[in-house]
Amino acid sequence: MSSGTTPTTVSTHILDTTIGRPAQGVTVELAVREKREKGDGQWEPAGTSTTDADGRCKDFPPLPPGTTQARLLFAVEPYLSLSREPSHEPSGEPSGEPSHEQARGMAFFPEVAIAFAVTPGEHYHVPLLLNPFGYSVYRGS
Repeated sequence: MSSGTTPTTVSTHILDTTIGRPAQGVTVELAVREKREKGDGQWEPAGTSTTDADGRCKDFPPLPPGTTQARLLFAVEPYLSLSREPSHEPSGEPSGEPSHEQARGMAFFPEVAIAFAVTPGEHYHVPLLLNPFGYSVYRGS
């Protein structure tokens, strides 16, 4: 990176929308690639982080010069597979339907891969809204 050049940076955070809290302890890998004349290059590892108590990864390195695409790979299965006590209906009998706590033990999506285009000198914050059976992402600020 030459003097006076603003680095291209990436950050993320995860909100577990089932419980309304940040998802702590999720490993997130950052990879990058360049657009080439004969198609896109191969994904190259650029950094790994783990979400903190606020569900954030703020310590990825700046993207290398020439990067045109970045990818965040969220390893969510260990987080979603955390065992929790099953809940019961007020009568003490199971309802037959999975509760939020029971659903949390399932990991329909073991990982979430989000690829996005980048422009040199920009900052990209890519939040992940996560639940056991779905997810959503957007470009944050």
